[in-house]
Amino acid sequence: MTDTPPHHALSGPPTAPPLVLGSSLGTSLAVWEPQLAALARGHRVLRWDLPGHGGSPASALPSDGSATIDDLAALVLRLADDQGWERFAYAGISIGGAVGLHLAAHHPDRISSLSAVCSSARFGDAAVWRERAALVRAEGTEAMVASRPGTWFSHDFAHTPLGAALIGDLRATDRAGYAACCDVLAGYDMTADLAKITAPTLVVAGRDDPATPPSHARRIADAVPGASLLEVAGAAHLAGVERPEAVTGALLAHLNGPAAPPRDDAARHAAGMAVRRAVLGVAHVERAVARTTPFTARFQDFITRYAWGEIWTGDGLDRRTRSCITLTALIAHGHDAELAMHIRAALTNGLTREEIGEVLLQSAIYCGVPAANSAFATAQRVFDDIDGTDGTDGTDADSASHSDTER
Repeated sequence: MTDTPPHHALSGPPTAPPLVLGSSLGTSLAVWEPQLAALARGHRVLRWDLPGHGGSPASALPSDGSATIDDLAALVLRLADDQGWERFAYAGISIGGAVGLHLAAHHPDRISSLSAVCSSARFGDAAVWRERAALVRAEGTEAMVASRPGTWFSHDFAHTPLGAALIGDLRATDRAGYAACCDVLAGYDMTADLAKITAPTLVVAGRDDPATPPSHARRIADAVPGASLLEVAGAAHLAGVERPEAVTGALLAHLNGPAAPPRDDAARHAAGMAVRRAVLGVAHVERAVARTTPFTARFQDFITRYAWGEIWTGDGLDRRTRSCITLTALIAHGHDAELAMHIRAALTNGLTREEIGEVLLQSAIYCGVPAANSAFATAQRVFDDIDGTDGTDGTDADSASHSDTER
């Protein structure tokens, strides 16, 4: 092993609260690009590359099959020590999340907040990881390339610029470093230690993740005291890449959410803006803020403080339930433009399309068949836009109905 620290990159204000981001097996720190700008607004963000990945030397881990999760955790602690950070928030994807779980359980004094994205307390049989390590040592990481589309993200997403770049990172990963990380996963098992974690914890799962299915996330969330769980619809193993707004919003809400109910207008506005971004998406909210005029400014402030800062921030209902209630109310009153926006929000909050259909069908009984008929048409337009089947690129489902006072 070498004393050279892992390759890393710093972003955000130097005096802001520190946040360390860990990447997944086969990717570089570029896997966090979709979240970086939003996270770096309020944090000093340190992204680090696994050994043999990106710019990190493979020699940071032993190559004789003995590498452990404690070795990776020690690398993170060294990076934090080099920055002078006694405590820091941590978020990690897959093996990067495993490092965070280990740190939170065994070094609780160092971790102020934890987010585990598409991760697990145990990634399967050790023999499978030993076999993969042997395969990559013999044939290189090219042996893994064909199986990543469909595992990391959909086959269609693999042809996007970011998808292609991530596959390129896998090809460029050093075989010894990748294999050593497989050795880590072979010996990794946090199952018995999850209950030791005391840091506020967010667990994120991709609903379509074949590598770490939602059941893995649920086991973490059930075992870690007070942990929150978000299942992202339409996302595979790299959920933050495939569905960036949902993951970014959840991370912002977890990192920035007030520890106690906000007591003044400024705190309510800040809390409301965090939840608003988490539910509606960062891009949507930034667009709404950019369109604010002197005429609409007081209304924007009002809905941020009251609707989002007091109602949506409440602990009495989870966001899935709030989305169901919101959809029903909008159907009952015929607010189709708002309905389109909140159908997207419902997907972000973890409802599937089938569950949204059930809400709309229920509304046919209690809100009236004509109202439900219109709601089904609105939902279909949103889904078609997301899928790109109407000739758009699927990035702005309700753009035609946006107003300068969009919420």
